Amino acid sequence: MTDPSLSEPQGSDQPSVQPPGTGHCGYVAIVGRPNVGKSTLLNRILGQKLAITSHKAQTTRHAILGIKTRSDGQILFVDTPGIHQRGASALNRYLNRAARSTLGDTNLALLVVEALRWTDEDGKALEAVVQVGVPVIAVINKVDRVASKQALLPYLQRLSQRHDFVALIPVSATNGDQVEALEQAVIAALPEGAPLFPEDQLTDRSERFFAAELMREQLMQRYGEELPYRTSVEIERFEQQDGRYQIHALIWVERSSQKAIIIGKQGEALKAAASQARQEMQKLFDCPVHLEVWVKIKKSWSSDEAAIASLGYSEDH
Repeated sequence: MTDPSLSEPQGSDQPSVQPPGTGHCGYVAIVGRPNVGKSTLLNRILGQKLAITSHKAQTTRHAILGIKTRSDGQILFVDTPGIHQRGASALNRYLNRAARSTLGDTNLALLVVEALRWTDEDGKALEAVVQVGVPVIAVINKVDRVASKQALLPYLQRLSQRHDFVALIPVSATNGDQVEALEQAVIAALPEGAPLFPEDQLTDRSERFFAAELMREQLMQRYGEELPYRTSVEIERFEQQDGRYQIHALIWVERSSQKAIIIGKQGEALKAAASQARQEMQKLFDCPVHLEVWVKIKKSWSSDEAAIASLGYSEDH
């Protein structure tokens, strides 16, 4: 079965696409260190959960295209893995390569930072976009957590001295503050052009891909700090039968002790994670889902370049 790309849900109030030549269109990379809210921002802009989220760093492992069609143009957002200095495994190296390689094919970058914070990893993310030479809008996220907005002013001043940004826009991806203003600034910075995708399309990723991501999201949210980074999810079967999706998923771990933790006593932990993942899939796919999940061991997969490629972590995915 060939999985269709996700489209807008029925009844969407998305504006109609303007005729060619009357709007703007381009690719926009969302970059930054891990855990600054890049995926939450993408989901807020699209008005639908597309990228998985958790409070753990490096939740995003793949660049994900999110298509936002507006009356004044089409923005092709690319959510990227967080640029980081943590760990030297093959998976860590892949995540940094994936984030950096995306920048070369974009018209604009959104450097997402956390209000009142600047770290070495923020500097690495800025360095990456500067090296490519792409225009940059600084997006100062999590302003809803700043008690005194006056405290933002010196922070914005210091940030403006780090680079010649197109704009600096404080936002809250969680509650939507200033997100429309951000979109307007993005549209204004993009070249004129006709939309590249149909107005009802949300992404170019397949439903099979999102099934794996939603299962992995449960692992990121439910388990300790280390375990989720030693797991990956592969979809073995994805079929449609009688209006229902039949999905078989494999969770790969590196050791038998990790397998035991994920399964839990009498399988209860795995059942709970699979049940929640199934509900999230039904919301996204808008149809009933039958999900079966197994856990298997692939020793030291996250440190093996060939192993991570076999699990879908390559520059072509």
